[in-house]
Amino acid sequence: MRMGSLLCGILVVLSCSNPPKSNTASSTWSVESSAPPLPPEAQKATELKAKDKNEEETFVLDEENAIPFFFEYQKNLKERFVTFETSMGKFTVELFEDVPYHRANLIYLAKKGYFDGTQFHRVVKDFIIQGGNTDNREIARRRVSIGRYLLPPDTDKGHSHHRGVISMPSSDINNPHKLASPYEFFIVVTRPGSYHLDGNYTAFGAVIKGMEVVDAINKVEVDQGDWPMQNVYILKATAH
Repeated sequence: MRMGSLLCGILVVLSCSNPPKSNTASSTWSVESSAPPLPPEAQKATELKAKDKNEEETFVLDEENAIPFFFEYQKNLKERFVTFETSMGKFTVELFEDVPYHRANLIYLAKKGYFDGTQFHRVVKDFIIQGGNTDNREIARRRVSIGRYLLPPDTDKGHSHHRGVISMPSSDINNPHKLASPYEFFIVVTRPGSYHLDGNYTAFGAVIKGMEVVDAINKVEVDQGDWPMQNVYILKATAH
């Protein structure tokens, strides 16, 4: 009888010293799933990063902010080249470092993917090919999302319109100061060059590879408005 009472006492003690497994699992899950709050500095950094990202996504260039923006943007640019992959082949341009706004503009637009899907919409035999436009509404929407602005001429750096030079056309509307239309460019095909353009348009780079592709585009058949009869696309522009 005494032995039975002793065994019962031991069992009671053992059962009291071990909490149910279900309670242990529940307690462990709740501790692991509750993350501690971020320190104030980390929380502030996270908020600032989200704000910067949002501002970058909604930033739109205009006549007031374009020059200040490109002035800062060009300071840290490492890219010197833009390669255009077209439906007729590739060519690469090297950009002049002493024409900072035009160089920065082309690189910025290439990185934004603006040129992808645009066309060479004006081809003048033995003179120029001009690209960056199209009759596609998507490209018009793309321009709106990037912004509406013009660039001032920068023609006093001594760069002439030799064959292979890339330059920027002027906007045709109310533009007595020959401000440049930033979304388009033209490349000189004339041998040895088209020097009558000097002083009126800003030369800001030159083709260093694939000039044969530029010449091939210049030979395509065009309509009365100099638009190629068969579309010539810029498939991708890559800054590097």
